[in-house]
Parts: sequence; C-alpha cells; structure tokens
Amino acid sequence: MNEPMNEPMNEPMSGSLIGAMNGAGKITASHRARNALVYVRQSTAGQLRRHTESTARQYGLAAEAQRLGWPESAIVVLDADLGVSGRYGAVREGFTDLVSRVCLGEVGAIFGLEVSRLARSSAEFTRLLELAKLTGTLLIDTDGVYDIADVNDRMLLGLKGTMSEAELHLLAGRLHGAKLAAAGRGDLRFPLPIGYLFDEDGQYLIDPDEEVRAAVADIFGCFAQTGSAYKVVGEFTDRRFPLRAFGGAWAGQVRWGRLSHARVCDILANPCYAGTYVYGRTFQEYKVTPDGGVRSARRYRPRDQWPLVIHDHHEGYISWQQFLANEAKLKANRTRRGARPAREGGALLQGIIFCGGCGIRMAPAYRHGRSGSYQCAEARREAKATEACRGIATAVVDDAVSELVLAAIAPKQIKLALKAADEVSRRHTRTHRSAELALERAQYEADRAERAFMQVEPENRLVARTLEKRWETKLAALGEAEAALVTARDAKPEPPERGRLLALATDVPALWDSPDIAHRDRKRLLRTLIADVTIIPTADEEVVQVGVRWQTGATDRLSIDRPGPGRNSPQALEFIRARSATTRDAELATQLNAAGFTTGRGRAWDELAVHRARNAAGILAPWSAGACSDAEITIAELSAKLGIARSAVYDWVKTGKLEAHQTQAGRWHVNWDHSVEARCRELIATSVRLGAVKRTKPGLCNDGEITVADLSIRLGITANAVLGWIHNGKLDAHRTTTGHWRIGFDESVEARCRELIATSVRLASDRGGAAACQGALTIRQLMAKLDIGRGTVLGWLYADKLTGHQTPAGVWHIPFDQAVEATCRELIAASPGLVRRQRTQQANGRGAV
Repeated sequence: MNEPMNEPMNEPMSGSLIGAMNGAGKITASHRARNALVYVRQSTAGQLRRHTESTARQYGLAAEAQRLGWPESAIVVLDADLGVSGRYGAVREGFTDLVSRVCLGEVGAIFGLEVSRLARSSAEFTRLLELAKLTGTLLIDTDGVYDIADVNDRMLLGLKGTMSEAELHLLAGRLHGAKLAAAGRGDLRFPLPIGYLFDEDGQYLIDPDEEVRAAVADIFGCFAQTGSAYKVVGEFTDRRFPLRAFGGAWAGQVRWGRLSHARVCDILANPCYAGTYVYGRTFQEYKVTPDGGVRSARRYRPRDQWPLVIHDHHEGYISWQQFLANEAKLKANRTRRGARPAREGGALLQGIIFCGGCGIRMAPAYRHGRSGSYQCAEARREAKATEACRGIATAVVDDAVSELVLAAIAPKQIKLALKAADEVSRRHTRTHRSAELALERAQYEADRAERAFMQVEPENRLVARTLEKRWETKLAALGEAEAALVTARDAKPEPPERGRLLALATDVPALWDSPDIAHRDRKRLLRTLIADVTIIPTADEEVVQVGVRWQTGATDRLSIDRPGPGRNSPQALEFIRARSATTRDAELATQLNAAGFTTGRGRAWDELAVHRARNAAGILAPWSAGACSDAEITIAELSAKLGIARSAVYDWVKTGKLEAHQTQAGRWHVNWDHSVEARCRELIATSVRLGAVKRTKPGLCNDGEITVADLSIRLGITANAVLGWIHNGKLDAHRTTTGHWRIGFDESVEARCRELIATSVRLASDRGGAAACQGALTIRQLMAKLDIGRGTVLGWLYADKLTGHQTPAGVWHIPFDQAVEATCRELIAASPGLVRRQRTQQANGRGAV
C-alpha cells in the first residue's frame, strides 16, 4: 500500500501540495471517469481575512487532482461554505451539494486538506463515509488516499474524525476558559451599544458626541415619563437616532436612521447603560427538527441566571435601580403574557377588577366614547359565566375606589404609613446585616480552605484532592452569599424622602380632578397602591359589595348603593318632545339645564342623556322629524325633482345661485315656486356637466315600454333571466343614454316571454315557487303595487302586521284584498320615511307599469 508506484503520473511533483501520495494505486479508471470534488471551507469570515494561505492551499487541490489523472473539465470546486463553521447543525450549502452529488454517483473522489474540513461532527462525517462506501467514492487528503470499502481505511478515517471532534472540544474549552478569566476581570470585549466607545486603554467611555449622548439619554427620559416603548417610538417620529455599524464598509461608523420599537426594547433591557458589566446574557439553543435537522438560535437568560455581573464597572446613563424599574415596566406591558397595562380609556379599574362570581377579570364596555360598564365578557365567551355575574357601571365603582385611594394618601395617613415604613426599613436593615454577616463567614471559610490547600505538599495527591474539593465547595458557598446580599439590597429600594411624600399628599387630590391629567396617569397612580378590586356577589341587587386589596396585602370592603333605572320626569320629556324637531341634542341639553330640569338620577343634562331620553321615549331626531312648509322644499326633494345630484344643488346654494336657509336642526330648506324652478332649469341647461346628458330617470319609460325590473316582477322571474333574453336576441330592447334597457311591451311580447319561461327547465322550476297562489301576492308583486321596498314588507311580516305564509321553495305568499290593501296604506301613512319616499317618486313622475 505504501510502496512507490511505477506510473509516472503518480510520482510526486516538485512543489506538490500533497507530496508523496500514499495509496495512489487505489485510484482506478472508474474513479477518474467521474468528477473530482475539491471541498473548500474556512470556519469564520475572520479566518478568510487573516488565514489566506490556508484558503490558497485548498484551492490548490484542484491542480493536485489534475496531477492524479482527472481532466480539468471533471474537477469541481465547492467553495460555498467559506466562512461557515463545520459544527453539527450549521447550514452548509456546499456540504449539502457535496452529499447530493455523492448520492447520485457523480463523484469519484473528494479532496480536502484534512478530514476536519469536511465536518466537525461525527454524525455528519460518519454519514458521509457510509454514502462514500456505497457509491465507491474515495477520500483524499494530505496523508493519502482512503477507500471506505477497505476496513483499515474506514477505521483510520473514523479515528481521524473522532480526533478532529475532540480537538474542537479542547480548543473550545481553552478559548472559553480564557474568555471566562477575562470576563471575570471585566476585560473581555463585546461590541458596545450605541452611546459608548472604547478608549485607548480598552475602558468603556461615554460617546463624546453630544447628539449621540442626548439621543440615548432621551430614550430613558421619555420612557420614565410615558412608561411605554411604543410611546417612545412616537416621540422619535420626526427625529433621527444613531446606530453603530459593526461590519462591512461602514464598520465602526455611526449611521442615522429611524428608531424602531425593537431597538427601544433592546436599549431599555441592556444593563450596560446602567454601568453594569454582564457576561452570559445569551446562550445558544439547539432544536432538532422533524426531518432530522438541527436549528440553533440565540436566547436571553433571565436576569437571575446571569453567570457574571459586575456593578459600577463604568459610567452609566441610568442607575441600577432605574434599570430594574424599567425592566418591571416592560414586563408589565407584555399583554401576551397576561399583563394588563394601563390604557387610554376612562375606566380607571381596567385590568385590575375581577368578578366574584366567575373569578375572571372583568372588561370595560365603552359607549359613545365614554366609559359605560364593567362586564364579564371573557366569561361569556368561554361559557363560564354564572348566575352571580353582574355588570356594573364604571362610574359607580370607580368613584368609590378613587375616594378610598385619595383618603389613604391624606397627610394623616401618610404619617402613619411613614411610621410603618420606618419599622419595615429597620427590619430590612436587619436582613441586610444578616446577609453581610453570612458573607463574612463564607469569606472566612473560603480563605481557610485556601490556606489548607496551599500548605499541603504537592506530591501528596490523596490529601490535595480532598482539600481542593473542599476549597471549591467553600468558593461556591461564597458566591451564593454574595448573590444573596445583592438580592437583598435590590429587592427593597430606599423609600422617598418624608418631605416629598407629605407634599405629594396635598397635591394629589388637585391633580386627580385636573382635566389635564390623562386617564392612563390616574390608572398608574391607582395601581401603585391597589393590587386588585373584586365585585362580591350579594343577594340584594340594589347594593354592590366591592373588595379592595392593597399592594401591602391589606384589604378593605366597600358597600355601594347601585343606582336605579333613572326615570326621567314627564315634564322633561314633554320639553324635549316640543323642541326635538328643530333642536339638536347638545343645544337641547343646555335648554333643559337652563329650565331647571335634571335627569332621573338627579344629574345635569348632556348630549348623551338627551339622546338616550329621546330613544327611550320614541321621540324623533331633528333630521327625521318634520318636513318643510308648503312653500319650501328640501335638497333631496329638489335633486329628485330636477333629476340631478344633491352635490349640484349644494353647490348652487354655496355659490349663491340658489337661495336657501338652514334650520336649527342643520337642514337646508329652499323657497320653491315656478320662478325658482325655471331658474334651476336654466342653470341645468347652461351647465356643461349637467346639460350634456338628458336627464332620464331609470324608472321613466315611453308609452308601450317597460323596464327590466318591472318585466321580471310581472313575469315572476329574475332580472338576470330577462337580461339573458336581451343579450341572446330573444327579446327586443334598446338602451337609453343613461345605460338602462327599455323593452317594447304588448300582449304578443308577453306571450313570447311566457313561452320562453315554459320551454326553460330552470325558469319553469324556479317560477313554480315564485308565482303567487290564487288571491295572494308575492313580495315583489306587493312591492310593485304599493311602491315600497322589500325590507318594509318583510318587516311587516315579521312584526305580524301583515299575514302570509312561505312555500316549500321559501317564497312568501301574502293573501291580498281591499282590506289588506287599506291596512298597508295605513302602515305607509304612519311611517314618515315611506311618505317621503312616495312624495319624491311622485315628484319624479315615477309609477308602476
């Protein structure tokens, strides 16, 4: 195997990359008839920049393949994995292409400087060897030629693959140990976030650029004021924000652009801005996919699992306590994880009020832009609502809880709270002291274990191993004591000054009632004191029991009288009825208050109260109550009479071409007589837009003509069927200038249509259910007879104002005679909307055929 070959082509050449080739005799004509793959890989982009010689040697393997007998056209270089690691799970396009070519039997040999270039994972390398064995593919590196079918070569390559993987583990362990040592001193460098730079000594330095510093500082200031990352993004809508590039042509330079929500969250969650050095915030997570692949992703560790934290490492933009406060705010804003942050709505207890019946959080239901009531909406959606679930007006419970909170922060209550805070502070100090003493004891034990280990003779390994293990145990206990002390200090920050608290107690009531304070700010203040509120079920529906749990754990119980239905006085309703036709709700509320009227609950009238009173009493609104006088006409009636759009009439009014006046209800009334009509006709005739097309209404026909809609109603078929006859030439019709079809109609045409229906299977079957029975009309026939809409007829049927029955095909049949017609006419006369519609249609001259 190792004897020199006699063929000239196998003699080592001067300057050959591989040198004396071991096992070159294993290369046969069959191998040379297939392709030779040269696999080129470097693990990182940095290696590509610095280790250029290794890359050049790998590309030089193409010449070695040609020296071993492969033609240049059969040599394929796979270099798609330059800068890609060979670890298991890394996505390598070049290696995937290599395996695919091997499976197809296209490869005679694979060239590489060493087997570790193919894969650093034993799983991937073993799989490649199996495929190479089945397809008769050789592996060639600097040590020789390997035939996988030969058990000795297979064992040798397996050993080299295992050694390559072990080598990677050892190298990674050494590098990781060096990183830990440097991180323990705070000297391990990371890419710094925007706002920081490295000085000449490698120390952290706040960016000397004032614009950069101001932009970063404003992020924290705006978040402290608004408490929302989205609000911070909104504040930076018209302002640019810096970003430092870490790669490419712009590496190290500051680029300016728009601030995104993700960047705000990253900045707020980065402890570097608090002057803290942290190592190990992220870790690599691997997951196996169903197809056997491996995917990796970077994940963030929770703060209590950070392996190395050094406080006061460098100058920060904020303090560590501010960082913890920002972290808590961000956590409270994550609604996907069950948090309920304060919103803009007027319901003060939104997110913290619960139902005592079902135990589920209650949601506010808003009406007309105002807070309405708290309801068990989620319980109803999940079918968990109980008989004890009750809705309650937001104003009832919000006012009671607000009074309780304002009473709690009175100066007298603040003084009592400060006394309790002093006791808590002393207790907290004792906790700190115990943690400090525990740390001193742990330090003493660790120092003692270290001295014992240092005094033992190095040759006495039996004793040294025991003492070393004891020392490591004491060091671990020391680390736990240090962490316990830090946790005890961070868990209970120092309370505010007494003077500030007492001054705040006098300012809060005034701020609470100020119209300049947003609902979100009131909710935040409420939540700093109250943990949650529960509506407790009671047998008495007139009384509401409210349980309040404070943040301290204390509880209070309130009993509130539930307000009644609030019946308005007849005098107030008569006042509204007399003025509702011409007065809007807002102005009517002012008049009611001036007249001394109050609502049924004793409150002042407003626009919403008037609206509700009108709806409850059935009083029409200004825009639907009353028409014009006999000498006046509305805009809608005028546009219908002239056959033009309303916008044209409004334009005449605005430009002074048509005299009109506006009522108190906001409706336009036009004085109407023959001279005004003649003036309008003249305006239409002189208008290019209005006079260019003859104004023909769709419903107006010449004598002896009928529309498509009227013919479909007359025959009891659909309008699409009539249009189909027209398009197929079975029915003569012509189109008007407005695009509507007109059909010449007489008895012969009707007979022809009846014949078409009888010979059509579909129309005959459909019409069987559409035609009315004897003495009855269909909905369409009744619509045509009374000139009303389909919805009106259905409304009468459903309200039992009109009797009828449905056929199996779903068609309504309505018994019809003179009495039924008289009833329908009465219903039309009692409906202002139907009267206006018929008046408009009569003005247009429209009638049924």
